[in-house]
Amino acid sequence: MAEDVVVFEKKDLPNVAFPAMEAIRRQGKLCDVTLKVDDQKFTAHRIVLAASIPYFHAMFTHDMAESKQDEIAMQGIEPCALEALVNFAYNGRVQMDASNVQSLLVGASFLHLQTVKDACCNFLNERLHPSNVIGVRAFAEQFMCSSVVDAANRYIQKYFMEVSKSEEFLALAKVDVIDIVSRDELYVTSEEQVFEAVVAWIKKDLHCRRQDMPELLTKVRLPLLTPQFLSDRVATEELVKNSLKCRDLLDEAKDYHLMPERRTQLQTFRTRPRCCTDIVGIIFAVGGLTSSGDSLSTVESYDPLAIQWNPAEPMTTLRSRVGVTVLHGELYAIGGYDGHHRLDTVEVFNPVARSWRLVSPMTCKRSALGAAALDGRLYVCGGYDGIMSLNSVECYDPEADQWVMVSRMTKHRSAAGVTVFDGQIYALGGHDGLSIFDSVECYNNLTGRWTQVASMLTKRCRLGVASLDGKLYAAGGYDGSGFLKSVECFDPVTNQWTYVSPMNVKRSRVALVGNCGKLYAIGGYDGVSNLNSVEMYDPEKNTWVFIAAMCAHEGGVGAGVVPLFHNQHLNDP
Repeated sequence: MAEDVVVFEKKDLPNVAFPAMEAIRRQGKLCDVTLKVDDQKFTAHRIVLAASIPYFHAMFTHDMAESKQDEIAMQGIEPCALEALVNFAYNGRVQMDASNVQSLLVGASFLHLQTVKDACCNFLNERLHPSNVIGVRAFAEQFMCSSVVDAANRYIQKYFMEVSKSEEFLALAKVDVIDIVSRDELYVTSEEQVFEAVVAWIKKDLHCRRQDMPELLTKVRLPLLTPQFLSDRVATEELVKNSLKCRDLLDEAKDYHLMPERRTQLQTFRTRPRCCTDIVGIIFAVGGLTSSGDSLSTVESYDPLAIQWNPAEPMTTLRSRVGVTVLHGELYAIGGYDGHHRLDTVEVFNPVARSWRLVSPMTCKRSALGAAALDGRLYVCGGYDGIMSLNSVECYDPEADQWVMVSRMTKHRSAAGVTVFDGQIYALGGHDGLSIFDSVECYNNLTGRWTQVASMLTKRCRLGVASLDGKLYAAGGYDGSGFLKSVECFDPVTNQWTYVSPMNVKRSRVALVGNCGKLYAIGGYDGVSNLNSVEMYDPEKNTWVFIAAMCAHEGGVGAGVVPLFHNQHLNDP
């Protein structure tokens, strides 16, 4: 007969034993080692230190001289940090704040306490601020805290405008300023902010830094500045006027604007728009059609961090085939069709107040129009007024609350794709009621002219269009005989369109937007049904994947991306 064996286990023994050992230590009993830093001493138990701290485990178990010493002198660690980390060996807790986190991190690195070091890194990451991020980054580089260095670099890029005004930025060495202002990933609403940051850095120590202006100005993307700013601000800046090299860079930028037909020959990194993929935008799906063909006032929003769609405040008007764009952080719903009439009305959603308001109506009624925002104004292109396809274009000034007609497109375009790309308004494809186009034209708001550019590989109407990372994408649509899932991409450097991976499903009337370095193809019509599905394109992997489907729409929506108000996310100092 087998023996009757019972195993008793007290699972909470470590939770009981360690507090008891801590209490014994505080009474000064049974301690067998003293750690000395400067003139301060801390008594402890070798076995506890060896069990909890890798540095002491190696010291006490490998016959090092210190393993037999009653008193051990410690170097390279502050007394307060050593005390906190010895306490941690007994109770598993360490209290950190802004005044001690750096010394704790240094001490944890010295003692090879990776978990505490990671906790200190997380503390620093969560408390980055424009006034401290550069100093934190320098500290993290010194102690090889790659997660903090990466977080600090992303923070500098995301909040460059605020960081560039800090004393830490103005005190940087030239090599560090060049590194920052060279980055593609800087989030700036205008290249003006980079120019002003460079000038401010130079003028902080004008006597010593004046000679650095030409080298720094090569990193400012002057061709992306408006001609007015180039003339009124850059050309009048003494640092530029007094440098032949700076004036040459200014002339290059002026040529870029004066000779748009030669832009393909003038392409350099200075003509490439910056793109900060860390700036998260909320995608709004607006209006559209029900499965029975009725127009909707419904609005919903997609948060790419939460990976879900949420209901948003509905518009005041039913709108399908609506033009949607974003200006100054507000979402515009323009024209469209309410089920009975083509509309000239325009309403604006303020995401902070979470409310819609009407602004001045357009000059013309338009559905199936294209809309885009450029240089503080809105542009609407083409569409259908209930009788014919349009080639007219209107511009809206939000400060004057006024619409004015500007130069007409070369073609009448209804259901075209319209977006801003390379500093101009691009109109792609569409139809005139008889023919579907593969042609593309772009509008320079400075010259007031439309010019033909390279045609798409496929004729398309009801397509989705968006720009991303210096490329222009056209997705889906209808070619007159079939519904499309093909996607093509225009590279201004080669001046050519090429196919990329097709979407997973055919999508006509698809909305296409760029956000966080990805493309989102939203809704549409596959030839049989309206679609609520959404696909996301990763340009690095050249793949489309399905993400969360819309909850309140069945297709044919307009879409716009409202950047999160990043000033609301600045940590307190």
